[in-house]
Amino acid sequence: MAITTKPKPKAAPAVADNSAAAEAFISGAPDASTPKPQTARRETKKLISLKIAPTLLERVDQLAAELGQSRAALINLAIHRAVEHGLEIDGLRKA
Repeated sequence: MAITTKPKPKAAPAVADNSAAAEAFISGAPDASTPKPQTARRETKKLISLKIAPTLLERVDQLAAELGQSRAALINLAIHRAVEHGLEIDGLRKA
């Protein structure tokens, strides 16, 4: 058996630089782009400053803790209910 030399690898054929064509092909795939998730548009809220008596604030904080809400959420809810369902002050009902 004769000793043979290792065959030389054939040179790879020259490939034209078609990166633009390849990118166009890839971006044309149906799953190429990730759709942006639809998010609900939030209403812009305004920041206000409110002075409140310390004893009343303690009661608000206590009620908020019992309901599992933040102080701001509880105050927002109270204002919303007063506006939507009316408010009674000194026996006079305001709608």
